[in-house]
Amino acid sequence: MEMVATAKSKKLSDRVNASHPFSNKIKELVGALASLASVVKSPYLRKPNTVRSVALLVITANRGLCGGYNSKTIRLAKNRIQEWKDQGANVRLFVVGKKGISYFQFAKEKIEKSYTHIDDKSGYKEAEEFADFFLNLFAKEEVDSVEIISTVYHSSANQEAEVTKVLPFEAEGETNVGSNVLYEPSPADILESLLPLVVKTAFLKAILEANCSEQIAKRVAMKSATDAASEMIKLLTRGYNRIRQAKITQEISEIVAGADSLN
Repeated sequence: MEMVATAKSKKLSDRVNASHPFSNKIKELVGALASLASVVKSPYLRKPNTVRSVALLVITANRGLCGGYNSKTIRLAKNRIQEWKDQGANVRLFVVGKKGISYFQFAKEKIEKSYTHIDDKSGYKEAEEFADFFLNLFAKEEVDSVEIISTVYHSSANQEAEVTKVLPFEAEGETNVGSNVLYEPSPADILESLLPLVVKTAFLKAILEANCSEQIAKRVAMKSATDAASEMIKLLTRGYNRIRQAKITQEISEIVAGADSLN
């Protein structure tokens, strides 16, 4: 299992690293154009003053044997749900993975929709389904915020459970765009194409990084299990040999004592 997880994590980490340049650049571009929200009328650029309803997508695994991977994500999701409830917002919960589904059912949290078909082979098709669904909810003003709670891949040695805000869009940093920039075609046409794409990219990134982090966690857990088993075998073998040697020594002593008594 450790070898399988190692091979899968390498393959998935390559996919994650290959997706970063595109996702970072398109996010930067949309962040710049998002500052034109007052000029461009788009339901995806809506910025609600008060968050009345929030959609949370929690990504966990279908299986265990991966250390604290699931528990960290579930713990963060639980805290985030409580934070939104304390602010008076209605939380609509969407859960990926059997482990998360089982926990929230046990905790009596209402799950609006659950998904168990996401695995290490998932990619753009699944991300597109998520993006279309949540964009539709946001455009219809059924939710005022969309967040993904998953394990984010920073490096092969560092993966952390984090909250990723998907909607509404926010411009990152100070972006000076406006009269000095000529848009061809119009900003509205550009945003109409880019906004759904950046959301799809965000979901794709979350799926790939969660799957990669799961395999890395599984590899580490299986290595720890292998090391623990090896140490256990060593201790048991040593104990067995000690008892066996003591028994042999005792038998030899009895034989010598018997021989002496005959003499």
